[in-house]
Amino acid sequence: MRITVDRNLCESTGMCTGLAPDLFELDEDGLIVLLNAEPGDELRSAAEQAVRNCPVAAIAVQHED
Repeated sequence: MRITVDRNLCESTGMCTGLAPDLFELDEDGLIVLLNAEPGDELRSAAEQAVRNCPVAAIAVQHED
């Protein structure tokens, strides 16, 4: 799994940090910071939840087969 973020889309809602604090935080400007671009499967559910709940679709997850 690989996570990408588009900081230009981020509106600083903080949904991602609440749902997946091991993967995301907000910087001093309130923009998303990706903490781990290639997390293990144990964080898959949290990553997918963050993607589904981002109101501006700033987060994407690509699954590797």
